[in-house]
Amino acid sequence: MRKKTLLLLLGIVAIILAACSEGDSSSDGTSSGDGTVELSVWLTPQWQGVFDTSEEKADYDSFMNYAAEKFVEQYDKEDVKINVEVIAGDQRDEMLNVNLNGGTPPDIFFESTFAMGDYVHRGALVPITDIIDDEAKADIDQSLWDEVTFGDDVYFYPFTNNPGTLVYNADMLRDAGLEEYIGEADQLKTWTMDELETILEELKENTPTDKYSNAYPMGLFALNNQGDTWNLAYLRMFGNAFFNDEGNLIIDDENGAKAAAWMKKIYDNEWVNPGAESVSSNDVNAMFQNQQLGVSFTNSILYNNLQADMESGNIEEFDARLANIPSESGDPLSFTYVTGSAIFDTGDEKRMEVSKDFVKFLSSDSELVKASQNGVPVRASVAEELSDENPLFTAYEENAAYIFSFTGNVPGYNELRQVLYPELQAMYTGGKSPEEAIQSYQEKGNSVIDSAKQDSVIYNN
Repeated sequence: MRKKTLLLLLGIVAIILAACSEGDSSSDGTSSGDGTVELSVWLTPQWQGVFDTSEEKADYDSFMNYAAEKFVEQYDKEDVKINVEVIAGDQRDEMLNVNLNGGTPPDIFFESTFAMGDYVHRGALVPITDIIDDEAKADIDQSLWDEVTFGDDVYFYPFTNNPGTLVYNADMLRDAGLEEYIGEADQLKTWTMDELETILEELKENTPTDKYSNAYPMGLFALNNQGDTWNLAYLRMFGNAFFNDEGNLIIDDENGAKAAAWMKKIYDNEWVNPGAESVSSNDVNAMFQNQQLGVSFTNSILYNNLQADMESGNIEEFDARLANIPSESGDPLSFTYVTGSAIFDTGDEKRMEVSKDFVKFLSSDSELVKASQNGVPVRASVAEELSDENPLFTAYEENAAYIFSFTGNVPGYNELRQVLYPELQAMYTGGKSPEEAIQSYQEKGNSVIDSAKQDSVIYNN
């Protein structure tokens, strides 16, 4: 009996030792006992397929899995395994915070960079300046590098972008006698401020009501923070710099006041849909699709979806074209949402080294970068190569020189987004004057920023 008990105990010990010798090989990213470096890559849904949604079995992880397979085949520094996981956008922050608190963040996250800036300030991401070579610097416009640079370092490798513009119903403009203001189909038309006001006034007076029922010249919204990037652009129309070198709001000056007053002016003149304070960006987008607006907001993804819906018959076909957000200076106002890869500080130097190698590979490989056609390529070389297939790529590339950073890469930006729309609502309803609204926005916004600076590794280096 004692012999059997001893053998049983020895067997249990052997099992435990064998398990320990196998090393940690969980899918959250490890350096396993057999020498394999295992990385975890998270991404939110960006596009389906590797290069095109029509591919067989196209899914949101197709591109990253293909990039991982291609990387592993040619990588000779380490044996590597890459696990790809698609995370719902509305679960991103919750899952990241849980894993960061538990010490198990993903190695890499592929995401729209404006949503990830706070993780830079928290010290959760590592700089990747050392993997940016001269070729990439020359091929990607400096305005896009500015979007992903915090302090002195680059934290995201740009892959694709999603420029925001205006969109207009060219058929409605024609019917209102405004042919001279219509640009080419593959052009980003730039109007002056005076021209935009003429368009709005004429649309109000001359849009045929028998053809366009319940239609308004332009869409305006302030229900919540969704689509707030366009409101941030309108507040820059008269030259306000918005942020100073210390990362604080400076909207409360003469130019900021003029911009806010202009937004109230188009509201009071009934050049926009009524009740903007209780209208969302989704409402406005639907109104444009239903031909109830002459001018609205869009970005490259929304515009492509609009064209696809018209081709499929989901909505009635009409001539929708693009225009820049104008400014008093005459130059267009342009902004974009950059999507790219960031690397988390896992504390594992080997995994972070391999993560950098993988990010550089997927962001610069001559074949893989063509997948950026699913948005708008950040690389001028790719935009030029694909311009015959999509002439708008050239127009977007030419617009890059006018891009402003709508986040300012300031700490606390996600919380800052909650401050603006209540002030716009108060302005539209008459509770505050334009000057009072932007003064309040600046005071409350700077309080958010100053508080966030206390915990920012960028401002407390």
